Amino acid sequence: MAKLKVAVIGCGGIANQKHFPALAAQKDLCEIVAFCDIIEERAKKACEEYGEEGAKYYTDYKELLKDESIDVVHVCTPNVAHCPITCDAFAAGKHVMCEKPMAHNTEAAQKMMDAWKKSGKKFTIGYQNRFRQDTQLLHAACEAGDFGEIYFAKSHAIRRRAVPTWGVFPDKSKQGGGPLIDIGTHALDITLWCMDNYKPVSVMGSVYEKLGHSALAAQGNMFGAWDPEKYEVEDSAFGFIKFENGATIFLEAAWAINMKDSREAACTLCGTKAGAEIVGEMAGGNATGREYNLIVNGTYHGNLVEQSLSDSGTIAFFEGGSSEPKDLECRQWLECIINDTDPCVRPEQAFVVTQILDAIYRSAAEGREIKL
Repeated sequence: MAKLKVAVIGCGGIANQKHFPALAAQKDLCEIVAFCDIIEERAKKACEEYGEEGAKYYTDYKELLKDESIDVVHVCTPNVAHCPITCDAFAAGKHVMCEKPMAHNTEAAQKMMDAWKKSGKKFTIGYQNRFRQDTQLLHAACEAGDFGEIYFAKSHAIRRRAVPTWGVFPDKSKQGGGPLIDIGTHALDITLWCMDNYKPVSVMGSVYEKLGHSALAAQGNMFGAWDPEKYEVEDSAFGFIKFENGATIFLEAAWAINMKDSREAACTLCGTKAGAEIVGEMAGGNATGREYNLIVNGTYHGNLVEQSLSDSGTIAFFEGGSSEPKDLECRQWLECIINDTDPCVRPEQAFVVTQILDAIYRSAAEGREIKL
C-alpha cells in the first residue's frame, strides 16, 4: 500500500504540539512531504525535523497546493484562515483535516461545507478529545441507552486563570473570539456527540470582557501575565441552547474568571435513567485523557450511588501503538481515507458546533435570542 502524502499548512503551536508528532507516529500510513507557514523559518524548521527526504517548505500555501502528489492537507492556521485554505485545498483535490473550530462563523463554515460536498474528498475537524478514554466510555454508554433520555446537559470549559499568551489567541481579527471559540468548542463537541443531538432551534448568550483588560487579573495567570492593552477578545462566555426535541445545554467557557474550580473539555449529562459527568482539565493544555475521570450517578436497590472510572481497570480501545488522543485521532483519520469510511468527527457535526458558537456571540451582541 502506498503511503499517504501529507502537507501541513501552519507550523505554529498546534502543529508542533499535536499534528507533527501524531503524523510522525503513523509512518506505516503516511509521510509528511510539504510544510507551509507565513514565517519561513518555522516552515523550514518543521521540514527539517519532520519532513521525509525531498520534503519541501513554502510561505505561500497556494504554491503548495499545486503539487498534485499531495493527498492530504492539515490546516493548522488561525481560525479566520480555515475557510479560504480549506476551500482551496478541496478545489485542488485534497482530503482535509482542519483544526478546531471549523470556522470563525457560520457563513465561513457553510462555504467549507459546500466546497467539501463538491470535492468528493474526506473532511474532518480536529476534536481529539473524543478519543480520550473517559469520553469514549461515556459515548458508548450513551449509545447503549444507559442514561435513558438525556434532556439536560452542561458543557464545561472553565479556566480560573489560563489565558494563552502566545500566538494570536488574544487577536480577535485572526481568531474570531476568545475562550468560547477556543476551548468552549471542545466541550460543546463532546456534549453534542454523546447526546447525538444536532438539531438546535434557539440560542441565548452572554459574553463578558471583565478581566481581560485588568492588569490585576493578569497576575497569577498559568502562562504568565498577558498584556491588557493587547487583549481584544472575551474572557468568559455563556450560552443556553434549546433543541428540537426539547433538550437544553448550558455552555460555560472562560480563560479567566473568579471561580475556584477549573473544568475543561468536559460535560455533565442528565438522563431519565441515570446521569454522568466528566471531571478534570487539560494538564498543561495537552489532554492525554489521564487527567479526567468519569463519574456516573444513579440508583441501586433503592439507594443513590456513584461509579467512577478505575485507575487500574483501564480499557484499551485500540490495540497496539500509542493511546494518546492525538495519535488515535490521527490514525483513525488516515485509515478512513485509506478504507473509504467516515471519520469519527463528521463535518456536519462540526458545522453545528460552529453554528451554535456563532449564535452565542450574535445573541450577546444583539441582546436577543437567536433562532436557528
